Amino acid sequence: MMDCFARTGAAAVPIAAVSTEGFKPWLAKQDAAVRAWIAANGFEPKAGRSLILPDAKGGIARVILGRGNASSMWDFGGLPKSLPAGRYKLEGFTGKTRADRDQATAAALAWALGSYQFSRYKAGGEAKAKLVPPAAADRARVEREAKATFLCRDLINTPTNDMGPADLADAAKALGRAFKAKVKVIEGDQLLKKNFPAIHAVGRASDRAPRLIDLTWGAANAPKVTLVGKGVCFDTGGLDIKPPSGMKWMKKDMGGAAHVLGIASVLMAAGAKIRLRVLIPAVENSISGNAMRPMDIVPTRRGTSVEIANTDAEGRVILADALWEAVSEQPELLIDFATLTGAARVALGTELPALFCNDDGLAADILSAGTAVDDPLWRMPLWDGYRPMVDGLQADLTNAPEGGYAGAITAALFLEHFATPAKGKPIPWAHVDLMAWNLKTRPGRPMGGEAMGLRAMATMILDRYGKRAG
Repeated sequence: MMDCFARTGAAAVPIAAVSTEGFKPWLAKQDAAVRAWIAANGFEPKAGRSLILPDAKGGIARVILGRGNASSMWDFGGLPKSLPAGRYKLEGFTGKTRADRDQATAAALAWALGSYQFSRYKAGGEAKAKLVPPAAADRARVEREAKATFLCRDLINTPTNDMGPADLADAAKALGRAFKAKVKVIEGDQLLKKNFPAIHAVGRASDRAPRLIDLTWGAANAPKVTLVGKGVCFDTGGLDIKPPSGMKWMKKDMGGAAHVLGIASVLMAAGAKIRLRVLIPAVENSISGNAMRPMDIVPTRRGTSVEIANTDAEGRVILADALWEAVSEQPELLIDFATLTGAARVALGTELPALFCNDDGLAADILSAGTAVDDPLWRMPLWDGYRPMVDGLQADLTNAPEGGYAGAITAALFLEHFATPAKGKPIPWAHVDLMAWNLKTRPGRPMGGEAMGLRAMATMILDRYGKRAG
């Protein structure tokens, strides 16, 4: 059992969640002392706002949680670190309907996510309030999604001195051992021998060798689902060096890799009925005498040549090799996650990942799952009219089109070239361009590394392919 939860049956302080609409009827049922206390504290049932109600002995009788009018699971996310130490329980979940069970699960998950603390280097800030999970909640789902989110957050939050390409490979191996998955790693100059030249070109300037991490799990005859995650463990920008403000948080540039490992964790823990493959090109984009230069032309695993118009557009270059390797197996589903473009953040802000997809049915399923589990994404177009912008001057493609317009779209179009077989039908493919970082603390989501779209994508895959009984 996770530390944020107390054993079922333990004595606990009740938490009453009330909406704006339901507040007056609820208040009318309370005694005069409760109504006076609420009035004295000026409590209104705004989303996420809470108030402790004292008992006659000066203890805690009850907690009121405001939910506003548009209820969100995150209303519960601020409670673990705002309430005093003790055991608590949520009122009102009967479990009689699917909707009620889903809401109970979401509330328990929000509590778990709100208890997160990255304490590897600095102690303190741990949540001391414990929740007795609602009986209606799906405990197994809560634990696997919370643990996957914690894994994702931990990997992103870890600084690059402790999270280089080798460390990222070790994290994948640890996950593989936990679920009896196979993990292979191609390292350094072996990338050239195995024909992954683009990964090598980006990562060769670092004294920590680039790698391709390859995890497989599940029955060989099951539907193939492949996840690809950008693993740039630190991004200086290369010779087109970033300014200090742009480089500061670049430990998070392996956020795509963290996400696909988190999704893999959920799928394996649930026993998804799939053949799972996870591919992570892991590099540092560094500066040295052998760093790739502006206007170098780099070969790729597909045979397509890429003109390096900007060394700071390196993520799509390493993903090119990994995506083409994924295509070689003709998976039923191909998904990549990447902290790829600032343009996506300009378009959608930092809290909403951009989704690009070549299949309308797949896109609809992802967006629907995101809405259902309060983990939204927003679809953006693979606009065909912009394809000429990706053409290279003296090579097949450029990694950084001139002008700077439609940057997220042109990056996605670049990736689509490598996610599409040379012959035959296109593989259903989705690309997620995300921030992977909270710029501020919000209920259940502390400042720092963040999982965005992870639960949505895992839910979609499990909905499509099912999971083992129990």
